[in-house]
Amino acid sequence: MAIVDLVMPKLGESIMEATILKWVKNVGDIVKMDETILEIATDKVDSEVPSTAEGVITELLFKENDVVPIDAVIARIETSGRESAATPVIIEAAQPLTENVITEEIKETPAEIVATQIKKEVKSHTGKFYSPLVLNIAAQESIPLSELERIEGTGNDGRVTKNDLLDYIASRSKKEVSLPVKAVSNETTAGASSSYSSPATQSSGNLEIIEMDRMRKLIAEHMVRSVQTSPHVTSFSEADVTNIVLWRDSVKSSFQQREGTKITFMPLFIEAIVRCIKKFPLINSSVDGDKIIIKKDINIGMAAALPNGNLIVPVIKNADQLNLVGLTKQVNHLADAARNSKLKPDDTQGATFTLTNVGTFGSLMGTPIINQPQVAIMAVGAIKKRPVVIETPHGDSIAIRHMMYISMSYDHRIIDGSLGATFVTAVAKELENFQPPAL
Repeated sequence: MAIVDLVMPKLGESIMEATILKWVKNVGDIVKMDETILEIATDKVDSEVPSTAEGVITELLFKENDVVPIDAVIARIETSGRESAATPVIIEAAQPLTENVITEEIKETPAEIVATQIKKEVKSHTGKFYSPLVLNIAAQESIPLSELERIEGTGNDGRVTKNDLLDYIASRSKKEVSLPVKAVSNETTAGASSSYSSPATQSSGNLEIIEMDRMRKLIAEHMVRSVQTSPHVTSFSEADVTNIVLWRDSVKSSFQQREGTKITFMPLFIEAIVRCIKKFPLINSSVDGDKIIIKKDINIGMAAALPNGNLIVPVIKNADQLNLVGLTKQVNHLADAARNSKLKPDDTQGATFTLTNVGTFGSLMGTPIINQPQVAIMAVGAIKKRPVVIETPHGDSIAIRHMMYISMSYDHRIIDGSLGATFVTAVAKELENFQPPAL
């Protein structure tokens, strides 16, 4: 018999830990290769972890709701192999390994493995250790290490988890809100947390109280943080998309028969946005302190609604390198994966610009909130037939046209109104001047 260690898999470059949502298999259960053993969650997306061996589960090293760093051993599987020694586990440090660091069998307990990895990342002078995610949140909320050390952790070995820190931020905010106005000095307001916490309310009558699920809490946190980070400005334009509507109506049947997928308006909108980003590269950037980072890759995030009503933003990587057929297949693949909870962590990372189609729900226009750390997000509204004045060299006329409103919210720290309005107008012109591609 051989013992194989199942480790928390790598879930993307920026993801250092994941929360165990549910163990699908228990000790004593027989598992097959690639069969799902547990469900995990990150800040980005929920995922399933498959088995890397076939055999019987002998040990589960963490409980549900535990936060586990990547590469930590989470379970052990007994296989029918001849080897008797446990498979060595390699824990990847935050810094690159040197030649003196040799891969060897780890003999620590699960809790020690977790502690060892995080200690390599950050350890305070009191001996406490913190994950990169916790440190990132603390930095964004202006919580110094001295204050972080006072938080009582519920994780392994008393480690401060993300939930511990968020609970602390919420309780601190409530205390600040409850202070009398006359007792709040300039120093207090200057050091106040940027985290949002709505004041406590007392409700009565016939009502229903619904607890936010994990994803809704994350969405709320991200939206509040975005508004606090970026001064939002929204510009609007209007596009005559008649040519696009008529062309799509004429080819959608043959396109689906030939390509095996439906053609929607979304890839056509993305194609126009990509062309305009190439003309105005500052739109495809982010802010780091007093530095502007212009992204050379054009990765378009597209907001998608989940069956439970939450939103997620899968990403089309290198959208500028795809033709219309490629964009269509990517859009449909990611949309289907989102609806069926099949998105991978990498599918939601790396976006440099986001597009949301509020017209899907019948809305004429919207003022979307920027998806940090991006600096702009565009919304397209419902396409409606309206009488429009058509200007020609032979005079004006009124015609029935397919019209659509476009809006874009942008970070006014680096994008001025002139650039924001110019970009929105440019996208509208691209759509109006649509030239049918050769399919």
